[in-house]
Amino acid sequence: MEAILIKADRESNKILSELAQKLGATVITIEEDQYEDLLLGSAMDAIKTGKTDDPDIIMKQLSAK
Repeated sequence: MEAILIKADRESNKILSELAQKLGATVITIEEDQYEDLLLGSAMDAIKTGKTDDPDIIMKQLSAK
């Protein structure tokens, strides 16, 4: 099974969530801090595996709101 993560404004999230449910998908809502945790975990995995990204890009993703 695969998953996608879409970050959008509240109204767009509502529309996308309703569409996903109508298509039979499971929708899980996460808070901003959980989203940042996912990004940090992804960066940590990349470092562990030797596949690293530019630190400026990581910090930009973490600070984007």
